[in-house]
Amino acid sequence: MTADDFGLHPSINEAVDAATAAGVLTAASLMVGAPAAADAIRRAREQPGLRVGLHLVLTDGWAVLPRRRIPALVDADGRFGANSMFADGVRYFAQPGVRRQLAAEIRAQFAAFQRTGLVLDHVNTHKHFHVHPTLLGMIVRIGRQFGLRAMRVPQEPLWFSRRGAGGAGVLSSAMIAPLIAMMKRRLRRHEIAYSDRVFGISCTGAMDENALLAILARLPPGASEIYMHPAKFAQTSISPLMSNYRHTDELDALLSPRVINAVAATGAGRGGYRDLMLADWR
Repeated sequence: MTADDFGLHPSINEAVDAATAAGVLTAASLMVGAPAAADAIRRAREQPGLRVGLHLVLTDGWAVLPRRRIPALVDADGRFGANSMFADGVRYFAQPGVRRQLAAEIRAQFAAFQRTGLVLDHVNTHKHFHVHPTLLGMIVRIGRQFGLRAMRVPQEPLWFSRRGAGGAGVLSSAMIAPLIAMMKRRLRRHEIAYSDRVFGISCTGAMDENALLAILARLPPGASEIYMHPAKFAQTSISPLMSNYRHTDELDALLSPRVINAVAATGAGRGGYRDLMLADWR
């Protein structure tokens, strides 16, 4: 299981510590430019069993480079916009100057992760922005220079999408299916691994005990990534766009004896991407 947004807030970092110690959480995705990144890095160094990847932030979060280097990407506070993914996606495709700034920021985030001294387990992006073909191509090209070997492909089983978002979840999955297929082809071509499936998209912010138990009861063969957003305290200061996230319920789920027993009952191997035998990823 993976915790996203590691480094965004101290309460998230505390939750990652607690869930890792409990033995269920095995990976985390680090926001290198976020306010609590230094604390997250310190905690990760003290948890040698925690696999840490890079959670690239290209929307709704802080950039690593100063605004003077990437003025077309961030506001006066050095933040990417939170509600403009479609418009930004068009700009990233159509404007070479914007793409050059974007490439510089992507490189800077990879370099910042490299400076932590942590082993790069995987790469994903905030809000799955790497589904965008232009971004994916840039991330793969730049990331391979920094040891990129595995990426999250945000493809969720339909039964769980339906559970979390009903017909809308199924429709959303169908709409992005061509992009997912293209993503897989590109990753295979560059020998970048990915899991067989991901859980957490349709229930983002609501991966409680019942959700985890439902997944574990139907866990299919192969490699599955379950990602979550746990935090020790439900504070609106984590992010205004996460005001409806049930952070503490997600942490409670990771600490739940029922979940811990259900994980053990699966008999599945656990860890990060570098621990998994991804027999089918090609």
